[in-house]
Amino acid sequence: MTNYRDLTRSELESLAEGFDLPPYRARQLFHAIWKRDFEDIFRITSLPKDLREILSSRGTAHLPDVVRELKSSDGTIKLVLALADGLHIETVLIPERDHMTICVSTQVGCAMGCAFCHTARMGFKRNLSPGEIASQTLVAMKYARLEEKPRNIVFMGMGEPLANLENLIAAIKILTDRIGLDYSPRRITVSTCGLVPELLRMGAEIEVGLAVSLHAADNDTRGRLMPVNRRYPLQELIGALRAYPLAPRRRITFEYLLLAEVNDRPEDARRLIRLLRGIPSKINLIPFNPSDGIPYEEPQAERILAFQKILTEAHYTAIIRKSKGRDIAAACGQLFQGRQTAV
Repeated sequence: MTNYRDLTRSELESLAEGFDLPPYRARQLFHAIWKRDFEDIFRITSLPKDLREILSSRGTAHLPDVVRELKSSDGTIKLVLALADGLHIETVLIPERDHMTICVSTQVGCAMGCAFCHTARMGFKRNLSPGEIASQTLVAMKYARLEEKPRNIVFMGMGEPLANLENLIAAIKILTDRIGLDYSPRRITVSTCGLVPELLRMGAEIEVGLAVSLHAADNDTRGRLMPVNRRYPLQELIGALRAYPLAPRRRITFEYLLLAEVNDRPEDARRLIRLLRGIPSKINLIPFNPSDGIPYEEPQAERILAFQKILTEAHYTAIIRKSKGRDIAAACGQLFQGRQTAV
């Protein structure tokens, strides 16, 4: 049975055409399930009763269910969502000074195998559908009783977004549709470990912010930390990023996880400067968030500050990102559902 939330507005219009219906009926359905948040098709009274019966017999507007909530002392909220097949994902609401950011998952688990990431220990279960991706924002808004939608969406949750590119693009089209949640593409950031062909295709098809999980500026270190580097070495990745179509005044964000005695030395910072030269860049320095079974440590504060100073003196924007939700395992690299059971 079709979940209508998996369809973009144009796909719903094609579906309506197959039912011999005018396109405005599809727009009414899209608006009702995304803007007015109807799950029960029969409650969409803007549609005729006989049409509601047809739509209900052929599809659903089901949302994932919240099965667990964890609240951090810093205000971060982690929601564990149950999907229709019984698998679970995690979505995180991150409080900022005057708004909220939502961190969205794109897969159940992850196949990238990064050595520092707790999610990688799950392995890969399956891709999320477009509706399962986009619905996380709606579910979080409802559950947390937010008066306004989260200002920013970051695709930095469970999974590698570009390994699920078709569904990611469809989800972004749903999220940015003006008669739905109406997000600006400038408020959406997609993070990737560096799948080069998919990265270039995304840049050609949609306009969103780009964040690259870099974590090392030499192939040997990055290859040990991130198996993807063996397929797409730094030279190939950086070449693709130099060709990436950036909108005016936009920069690529580079995520750099600082691991004690691994990639936090002054020479690592200088190597990073040389690597990124000429790319409009912002560098997020992320002190490692310890997780059980992950054999790395967080660097001492003075090493983190020294690393940042080298970058800023070379005129790079380098921000030490304060991890939120560490006490509920909601910080970068900590999302993990160890008991994944399908029904």
